[in-house]
Amino acid sequence: MSGQDLLEIEPIELKFPFELKKQSSCSMQLTNKSDDYVAFKVKTTNPKKYCVRPNAGVILPRSICDVTVTMQAQKDAPPDMECKDKFLLQSVVVPPGSTAKDVTSEMFNKEGGKVVDEFKLRVIYVPACPPSPVPEEPEEGSSPRASSTENGSQIQGTSLFDAVSRSLDEQKDKSSEASSLIFKLSEEKNSYVQQSQKLRQEIELIRKQVSRNQAGGFSFMFVVLVGLTCVLVGYLIKR
Repeated sequence: MSGQDLLEIEPIELKFPFELKKQSSCSMQLTNKSDDYVAFKVKTTNPKKYCVRPNAGVILPRSICDVTVTMQAQKDAPPDMECKDKFLLQSVVVPPGSTAKDVTSEMFNKEGGKVVDEFKLRVIYVPACPPSPVPEEPEEGSSPRASSTENGSQIQGTSLFDAVSRSLDEQKDKSSEASSLIFKLSEEKNSYVQQSQKLRQEIELIRKQVSRNQAGGFSFMFVVLVGLTCVLVGYLIKR
């Protein structure tokens, strides 16, 4: 972590896993410790070799910005894997509300007593494939009990893992069966509801037809009774 007043930089060295003919990347984190808007810009002594994203921007108060540095594929390895490339991080206070589009090179000029913080970072190459450690041979006369114990622990761990996996598979199968049963019951319920509604509609239709038939029958009987009454009265008058 750097001792800058505006930004904290982590790490303070850029370490690239080095492998011939392959790109390599590393990242650094910039933390704005102040209550101001802080603009930053990243420069390097070898711009064709590195790509920085973002290479400039504005960090809000008490905020963090991650910067990724990518090194292009190299054809040759440097002597003793030592790199002389350097990076320079500049930071300066900017007006509130500033954005990355407002960042210009003139912001980082020290003319007129402007305070510009600067921090230099060096580049370190790290072998991409470090040599694997040579396994230690057991000392003569030592008991193989420890190795047997480790093998037994590994076997027990594998058995426990298999048992847990089987249990999870069984639970998944039960859950699938339950879901299928619920879906089937829901379909049957919907079918019963539809049949019930259809039956009610048919009963209501029959009820209306019966009511109309009953009303029509009553009117006919009334006419018949009136006719018979008239005939009877006429017969009595003639007598």
